[in-house]
Amino acid sequence: MSDFFQKLNLPQMIPHIINRTTNDPILIKTVFRIKDWSDHALWWEQKQQWLLRTGWTLDKCGVHADARLIFTPQHKPLRLGLPNGATLKMRACFSSPVFRTVMGICRVLNLRHPEELSLLRPVEEKKKKKDKDSSEELYDLTDVPLTAALYNGMPAHFADSPKTEAVYKMLSVSLPSPAPEAIAKLYRPASIVDKTHIHTRWLDSSRSLMQQGIQENDKLGLRFKYYTFHDMDPKYDAVRLTQLYEQARWAILLEDIDCTEEEMMLFGALQYHIGKQSLSQDMVSSCQGMDDLESALKSLEVKMVGDGNILFCKTYSKKNVLLTTLEKNTVHLIFDHFPPCRPKRLTLKGYKQYWCKFQETSISYYKSKEDRYGEPIQQLNLKGCEVAPDVNVAGQKFCIKLLIPAPEGMNEIYLRCENEKQYSQWMAACKLASKGLTLLDSSYQSEVQNIQTFLSMQRSSSAAPTSQTDESINTHSLVSPRYQKKYKPKQLTPRILEAYQNIAQLSLTSAILKFLQIWQALPDFGISYFMVRFKGSRKDEVLGIANNRLIRIDLGVGDVVKTWRYSNMRQWNVNWDIRQVAIEFDGNINIAFGCVNADCKVVHEYIGGYIFMSTRAQQQSDTLNEELFHKLTGGHEAL
Repeated sequence: MSDFFQKLNLPQMIPHIINRTTNDPILIKTVFRIKDWSDHALWWEQKQQWLLRTGWTLDKCGVHADARLIFTPQHKPLRLGLPNGATLKMRACFSSPVFRTVMGICRVLNLRHPEELSLLRPVEEKKKKKDKDSSEELYDLTDVPLTAALYNGMPAHFADSPKTEAVYKMLSVSLPSPAPEAIAKLYRPASIVDKTHIHTRWLDSSRSLMQQGIQENDKLGLRFKYYTFHDMDPKYDAVRLTQLYEQARWAILLEDIDCTEEEMMLFGALQYHIGKQSLSQDMVSSCQGMDDLESALKSLEVKMVGDGNILFCKTYSKKNVLLTTLEKNTVHLIFDHFPPCRPKRLTLKGYKQYWCKFQETSISYYKSKEDRYGEPIQQLNLKGCEVAPDVNVAGQKFCIKLLIPAPEGMNEIYLRCENEKQYSQWMAACKLASKGLTLLDSSYQSEVQNIQTFLSMQRSSSAAPTSQTDESINTHSLVSPRYQKKYKPKQLTPRILEAYQNIAQLSLTSAILKFLQIWQALPDFGISYFMVRFKGSRKDEVLGIANNRLIRIDLGVGDVVKTWRYSNMRQWNVNWDIRQVAIEFDGNINIAFGCVNADCKVVHEYIGGYIFMSTRAQQQSDTLNEELFHKLTGGHEAL
């Protein structure tokens, strides 16, 4: 009898056996004794549905005689494109929701907080005739057993062989930049419309891979989807930190996020430094610079408490321009209400004087110094506002952009400072106020120092050794194509090396943390774009989804029209019949929109996902509340 069954192609025969022996489980048990089929399950092809309730009969599952059932493994090989550009082959669960599948992938890769990541379909690449024979390098982990133990600082399942150790090194250490020809083939969004197409490729976290048409050995991208990085600790997050750096790096190089010229040179210098450090040491074994990790982490997430304080200053204004003086320094306050109108020139001619004070978390200004104890002309509460830098050190431009919550959306305000010292003080004050903290907080001085350090990195170093300018570096892998077209390599090299002098003493870990800190400070950081049409509008617009707000953007000129914060959101729902998202905010503000080039489920999942991320700090346990995630993101299907 055993020889007979060995000659059978069981995966093809099992459906017929089951259909003909529905009431006879004995034969099925006999089949299962031949081989370990515990990972197999039934896939209902017509319904695109897994039959995972083993206690149910086929009749109870709704299966009829003409149904085609496929007996197939639940875990299949999958090719994963990582943020660093490498391709990893490993087994993934094709029957569980994508959210749980990603948790299993991250467990193998030693990535903490898998809720921040997800899977997306790759961009379709147009292959040329010459590239037909080209094959990508695969790092194979299909046979790696999962273990929780550590060996020499890495998970034990990576220490089984030199091959698996090489995989872990690839995951935890930044890879050398590819050739310029390979970089030129990568997808680069040319407009905000192209950016909206990027985020339409995310998979549905509530459905399985098979339900979304993913087959064995297909390629998917593993990326950080939600830009709220919880509990980042370099001691335990070597892989997570490296992959996040790689995703940020390629977002800048491929112009997915914009930055100024000076910031690009600093990014290039940090990449150059990280590349050199990665060649000489591993992230896991590197202990250099660990003493300053506490201060480096404070730059990513500052925890502050304190009392209030008052800063007095003089203010001059004409129309929508205010010139503020604080302790013999000058600050320009430009009040821009929606739609934003940004003055191209600022002059001091014909300005009227006002008196301004910074108290608690608010800025108030008065007609004169004598009126400062009365009612102010206007009071700007910075709690909950968005603070972004707008700096050009070489051009002596030190501006602060504020988005202040208002009933109709957000008011946009610009502060222009006179010098670096004043900018550092005001930027630190605004950052603290946005978090509900005051100037007497113990972290105020350290925040000022961090900002001054960041500015010093962008400042040209006249004392840089001339021998460094002769060093050859690959500028094509350090700056975006915009600056490659603007400058020749001979012009870029000395500028990058000048910035490199300011960060050459950083350790590998500190350099990566500094890179991520500057990346998170960019005005467009963490915004995912979707093309939508608002209810009552006749034209398509862009909806930006950030970790704490929704942004309405004019598609024609790219200007921000309105902004709504999640903290003011009362409820949101989706009309699945007409595929329309409706959101209600405080103050009886209601918006509704339909998605043009994406399923509204993707937008719904983004909003619910960010709200779920905000609950993590309140949870004492490290266990993910998967049920809550699906309630917030899954819609009617999950409920």
